[in-house]
Amino acid sequence: MELFKKSEVTILKESSYNRVYLEKLEGLLIKANGDVKDKIQKECAIAKAGIIGEDNILFELKNSNIDMVVLHDIYIETADGRSAQIDFVVVTSKITFIIECKNLYGNIEIDSKGNFIRVMEYGGKKHKEGIYSPITQNERHMTILKECNAENKSVLQAALIRKYFNDFNKSLVVLANPKTILNDRYAKKEIKEQILRADQLIKVMKEMISKSKEIASSRKDMLKTAENILRLNKDMSNDYITKYEELVSNMQNTVTTQENEMQEAKAKLETMVCQRCGAPLVLRTAKKGDKAGNQFYGCSNYPKCRFIKNIE
Repeated sequence: MELFKKSEVTILKESSYNRVYLEKLEGLLIKANGDVKDKIQKECAIAKAGIIGEDNILFELKNSNIDMVVLHDIYIETADGRSAQIDFVVVTSKITFIIECKNLYGNIEIDSKGNFIRVMEYGGKKHKEGIYSPITQNERHMTILKECNAENKSVLQAALIRKYFNDFNKSLVVLANPKTILNDRYAKKEIKEQILRADQLIKVMKEMISKSKEIASSRKDMLKTAENILRLNKDMSNDYITKYEELVSNMQNTVTTQENEMQEAKAKLETMVCQRCGAPLVLRTAKKGDKAGNQFYGCSNYPKCRFIKNIE
């Protein structure tokens, strides 16, 4: 077993996706207005909060004094089309941590059934709302990573990967907002062990590594494990930004159509003058004869001027 004289943190993959995504959103924001602008502004706020949260976790990892290899923002897909965007994959000598970063507003309660409840206070009252369980979300990420590792392997290799995957890979959900209070008093033990605040991350990781009975890997093997996961990484989907690009495009098309209609109406109004005396034309209704009830435009100088124009 290789002994490390000094702990080393290797950032094998850094993330630029969220920052690029934010830049694209801010570019669209300039072109947007109304409800579309409001939606993009909210998404910008979410993206900024996400960047801050992930930066907080990255800071903790870099200053952890734990030997590790870090992959930030990994996007993987199985052969059958299932996908997962994993915030952090952290390979240590005994455990690979799959970390989901959550920068949530408000406080979080977890009940005995594993339900996640966000508690916010405004207007002098407390308001509660259920949110999708990040534990369930990260378990799904774990399943997809396991299947990606098992794909293109022999039957025996795939069976061994699926059997022992959870022995070496552990899920952690980190609440990155320092203002968030976590109330997990009634949560089950297995949930309590998976969710924590950012300032507890390194302490929990060290405890889990210390308790692990697995044989410690060398730095060479840690790098190999991380590189194998990195090979699974694919370009992040553009679906998120595409949604807002389409909103802005539809908004611009609507505005263009409205502008064209206004121009046409203006041009039509400009032609609605009497060709004899130049007075405005007004809408009239025939009261006599076989055309009674029909509408037409007549000169407002009637009866001095009897010019009429049929409705087109």
